[in-house]
Amino acid sequence: MYDPTIFDNLKVALENQLYDLDTLDEQIEIQNRRDVMDFAVLSREFALHFVLRNHPEIDVEVILHAGVGDIAGEIMEDPKANPACSLSLCFQKSVLDPQTECAGIEQVMASIWEEDIELTQTIRYVYGKADLKLMNSIEAVFKTRITEENMTELSTFLEHVLDTLHVLNRM
Repeated sequence: MYDPTIFDNLKVALENQLYDLDTLDEQIEIQNRRDVMDFAVLSREFALHFVLRNHPEIDVEVILHAGVGDIAGEIMEDPKANPACSLSLCFQKSVLDPQTECAGIEQVMASIWEEDIELTQTIRYVYGKADLKLMNSIEAVFKTRITEENMTELSTFLEHVLDTLHVLNRM
């Protein structure tokens, strides 16, 4: 019989809670879903991309990732392995004044997520467009990897994601 991995169990729990926020609570609107097995590096990645319902200006992608060491160590029951998953968020927000707005975004992210994340903001635009629209890709990678023991914390995690979306929408 197939024994689901840590990744599989976390993916199902995260996916169920996000779809409940979409269909039952009507707080978010899921726009895309990815469930990828990368055979080149033998990794798994699951991502759900969504916006706040009636506020599509800022979107976020929640990304769960497990590498070959985690997957193989767990399946092979290697006593030296410490299998877990990585979790990250990627927000997309337009900005007019990156110097000022990015500093504000950094403060907001630090106030919500404290020291739990490594934050990277990347500004991009499409060359040659008449409307110079700057997009800020705000990536938050969590320093602590998660296991099934963190399942009870997923609802609190998602509340913080929604809080972040609300605050970023007000900026």
